Amino acid sequence: MRIKYQFKYQKETIIIFALSLIISGLLTGWIFQKSGMEAQAKAQEHLAGEVLRFHILANSDSEEDQNLKMKVKEEVLSYLKTMPEGYDVKQTKNWIRLHLDEIENASRNVIRREGYGYPVSGAVTLCYFPEKTYGDVTFPAGNYEALRIEIGAGEGHNWWCVLYPNLCFVDAVNAVVPEEGKEELRQVLTEEEYKEVTADSDMKIKWYFKEVLDKQ
Repeated sequence: MRIKYQFKYQKETIIIFALSLIISGLLTGWIFQKSGMEAQAKAQEHLAGEVLRFHILANSDSEEDQNLKMKVKEEVLSYLKTMPEGYDVKQTKNWIRLHLDEIENASRNVIRREGYGYPVSGAVTLCYFPEKTYGDVTFPAGNYEALRIEIGAGEGHNWWCVLYPNLCFVDAVNAVVPEEGKEELRQVLTEEEYKEVTADSDMKIKWYFKEVLDKQ
């Protein structure tokens, strides 16, 4: 009877120990995930304060409306080249706000020239963006201020870009962004944040867990 009791006790002890390991593992994973999410949210918030994005919405997904969207995009980017050089993100936002009428007029001129009568509206406003990659730079999902231009009903696929620092493609076919824009981005982010947004998927995972472990 004593041997039987000892065996039963040992079995229960092993089960309890195994359950403890499972619970400990789940709890540790939850803590890692929570800490990682908090770190990512903080990094995204800092990044959002240092950039200005560009968000243009087509009237619809028809081929004609999508082509029109791209022509409006090119016209707006061309107009923005008249902005004085050397502005920081705050000055860039203020300049664009002061010139919204001109930006809207430039957009309307393209729309009318192409034979359409769509209304157009522009604003510097807070927009939610999903995770988006520009060349080898990936911005995490979250809220960012953006120059938002809506053509007509604004129900078509969007086009995104980063106005400050300038990460609009210089070669859209090969997804190449200006090196000057990447260097400006490096200047306003911490070294860890810059590594995160320019890393590939495998490196991002490694960076994610390193950040979490460093905070334990």
